[in-house]
Amino acid sequence: MAPMTGLSTGVAFLFVPATRLDRVPKALLTNAAAVIIDLEDAVAPGSKADAREALRQLQAMNVDPDRLIVRINASGTQWFEDDLAAAAALPVSAVMLPKTENLDALRHVASVVGPKLAICALIETAIGLEAATVIAQSGLVQRLAFGSLDFAADIGCAVSDLALIYARSRLVLASRLGNLAAPLDGVTADFEDAAMNLAEARHALDLGFGGKLCIHPRQIEWVHCAIRPSDEELTWARTILAAGENATAIGGSMVDAPVKKRAQQVLYRHALSSVKR
Repeated sequence: MAPMTGLSTGVAFLFVPATRLDRVPKALLTNAAAVIIDLEDAVAPGSKADAREALRQLQAMNVDPDRLIVRINASGTQWFEDDLAAAAALPVSAVMLPKTENLDALRHVASVVGPKLAICALIETAIGLEAATVIAQSGLVQRLAFGSLDFAADIGCAVSDLALIYARSRLVLASRLGNLAAPLDGVTADFEDAAMNLAEARHALDLGFGGKLCIHPRQIEWVHCAIRPSDEELTWARTILAAGENATAIGGSMVDAPVKKRAQQVLYRHALSSVKR
């Protein structure tokens, strides 16, 4: 597996169209863990080849490759092989495979990009969700991500918290069984409504997700805000951990191993939300 990068620990990941590479340096100035250069949804079919060719410009840019990811087109599309070959030659840290559904496609991606690039498997279909545990345990991927909009379209459900709760929970469980970092939730299509963005990010994090994909820079801080513990949570966590290993009760509440682990997770969330790029 590729070396650990921002893909394995980051909270917010920002998409930039491959047709707008001029936005990459500015995107890297944000607090995003990484910038995902998108060859898939953000590029029209007639512009795929030109966008792929334009990626050569990255070689001349003074940018941090550890914070760059390329989303290629899905296996089975006419652009897949060329995108994959291009990604393998780029100064990036990872490749995102959309509509991941089986190990055959992942093995092929891994054979082309080699050990220098990590792989993020984007789960966007019913078939992909059913295979998510096998994918997570394969040793081929560094993290799972949820393509919530495509998944809802695939099974014909609403794009709502209730309709997608089963799929999201399955991805959290699959990631844990594969000993991967908690998965990344899909985008919030509305990038102007702060309340909606915060609510959707908090819902995903409450279910066990570790971060979120973003389509606009302003969403990054909302994701960080959602994962950031409250002052009360921080005080509680620090009190629990400061009590020592022998403490069994604090303030009338039991303190055992699961409670201490929860306290450690609160402090970890605080550390992630405080990272400045």
